[in-house]
Amino acid sequence: MRFFILISFIFCGSVLNAQSLEFSIQKQQTAQLPGISVNGKTIISAPPEGLWSIATAWKYSWPTDWHHALPASFEQSGDWQIVKGEIVLPQGTFKLRDAYRTENGLVKCIRRFEWTGKADIDSITLSVRWKVFGDTLQALLPGILYYGNPSGYKNTPDCVPYYFGKDGEMAIFEDHRYPMPFACLESSGSDKFGAVIHTVPSSLRDAKLFDHWWSMGIAAHGSFSEFILLSGPIAYNKQKSIAKALQCGTMKYDNTFIKMSPGMVIEKTFYLDAYPLSSTGTAFQKPVHDAIRMYKPFYTEDLPEYQDIIDAKVQFTQSRWIEGDGFAGFNMYDKRMKPQIVMGWCGQAASPGYALQLLENNQAKVAGIHEMVQRSLDFLSTCPVDEQGFPVIFDTKSKKWENPDPVSMGQAMYNFAKAVESARINKRYRTERWEDFLKKACDAAANRILNPGWNPRSTAEGFYIAPLAIASKLFNSEIYRKAALKAADYYALRHLDMKEPYWGGTLDASGEDKEGAWAAFQGFLSAYDLTKDQKYLNYAQHACDVCLSYVVVWDIPLTPGRMADHQFKTRGWTVVSPQNQHIDIFGVFFAPEIYRLGELTKNKDMKQLAKVMFLTCGQLTDPYGSQGEQMQHTNYAQAGDMSDLYRLRGGYSEHWTVFWITAHFLNAAARFEEMGVKF
Repeated sequence: MRFFILISFIFCGSVLNAQSLEFSIQKQQTAQLPGISVNGKTIISAPPEGLWSIATAWKYSWPTDWHHALPASFEQSGDWQIVKGEIVLPQGTFKLRDAYRTENGLVKCIRRFEWTGKADIDSITLSVRWKVFGDTLQALLPGILYYGNPSGYKNTPDCVPYYFGKDGEMAIFEDHRYPMPFACLESSGSDKFGAVIHTVPSSLRDAKLFDHWWSMGIAAHGSFSEFILLSGPIAYNKQKSIAKALQCGTMKYDNTFIKMSPGMVIEKTFYLDAYPLSSTGTAFQKPVHDAIRMYKPFYTEDLPEYQDIIDAKVQFTQSRWIEGDGFAGFNMYDKRMKPQIVMGWCGQAASPGYALQLLENNQAKVAGIHEMVQRSLDFLSTCPVDEQGFPVIFDTKSKKWENPDPVSMGQAMYNFAKAVESARINKRYRTERWEDFLKKACDAAANRILNPGWNPRSTAEGFYIAPLAIASKLFNSEIYRKAALKAADYYALRHLDMKEPYWGGTLDASGEDKEGAWAAFQGFLSAYDLTKDQKYLNYAQHACDVCLSYVVVWDIPLTPGRMADHQFKTRGWTVVSPQNQHIDIFGVFFAPEIYRLGELTKNKDMKQLAKVMFLTCGQLTDPYGSQGEQMQHTNYAQAGDMSDLYRLRGGYSEHWTVFWITAHFLNAAARFEEMGVKF
């Protein structure tokens, strides 16, 4: 009634090697109860009141009248261990069955609910519940919750989910909200361990609700927590039956019970895992890569072609070219909005100056690329730089520069550094102005970082690391090198234990986000390139895995709407942040670094996924080469009619077409070209 799994997964020293995970079904009094232990210590167990729990009523926006059952029989069928039980109600009997076996180092279970009553039974909530032992266990729910979302909670508590493992807290969300469908708990006490439940997402047949799905999450109960799967109910931030449907608001999501008819069978598949840790803040890394292996989101035949994407994006880039008295460059907005040339973040006006150099031969048939590169960077080089850095927005009407911020400055400096690096190789451009601007910007950033009082607010200043590292080689500058490595070491110390997860990489949110993780990932990888020190590669893997946790690894079935019109595939897209719960193409930006890290660590899955991330984001490109930013894979929207929660999913906001959506494709393609990656 037991079997052992040998864990041999090693990543960044996080999961200890060759540890024995034991799954067993042991007789306790009159019942057979499953559980998982590691090195003899129980980590995950069935609740003592019952392996199966079903609610038969709904009150105060939550299921009630719970009925529980323990296993009454056990049998072996090949590799499967099967337990059965039943819940007897006045209206009839639920027949219950769990079947367990190991798959790829995880404990798989198929749970079966069968209603054998003679009439329909309504107000039903089915569940999967597993106890995880430990006080104040920290949680990571991919794309949603990062060790409590402490920065989001501190800065904008009404805009993010939060959860700190305190008694009574719940964080339960719709299956389709998860880019990677798992929930992870970490104990950072004397016995460090990770525990995980992976779900196979599924919807439910329900005449009441237009789009009814299972839910997954966690709940805290003092000395233990629970993994929970429910047939619909969701809850977070001390509120029940509400959905995070708005950027900084909720909408009611009530009456998510189901009705079952005679003979109806519902099955739910999930996987359990537990493992010891050597380092705090690393429990999520194993399930991130397990999820990639489970879903294998590598198929590309139904995705846009690489060359078609490049052609469309170069075409659209030309349409954003603007010039006038004393300026020339790429407009952040379309013609209906104010003309602005903006470096970094949403504008990315410096990006084509690097990217088009690499794609010039690829796009020889398109006239004017060479001139665009030279003139755009020449103009941007006129931006004034002082000890605080430089403003990033040029208003073409007032002819004034304004709004410095570290995210935009760091990304612009990176584009300049790559442009100079590339131009020195191809020798087709005059770079004196570019280099002068880059030196001034790097001087300001290096002086800021090397100041003993440097205390950045967030991970945003991590975007300085990569350009400083590149510039240290371009200009043979020990000062730039020293600043880059100081920043890399600082952010590793600040974030690797995940007491303060990476955050602050966007300008429209003040909490955890994949862009903050990307700033660290890019910086750590640049520090490794500079030093070849293994510690930076380990740091890069940690930040990369946070980035990967935002990547959708499955094709989420969509409701009728703009995305379904195009048979939209969600795999490879990225959730924006715990605040902004739509998907976007930002993952294209760091796909080349995922590929390269896959090469360095000999991880084939990462290399395959990186290609998918680039190609899949070419979907929904219109005949002009344009795309919008907000694809609504879950019950969330930021634009359009947001009055009906049940009509948000599957929508698409195509009118917010800021230039980064195009520039990131070109930037990523250029880096793939540098690495010689073939699609």
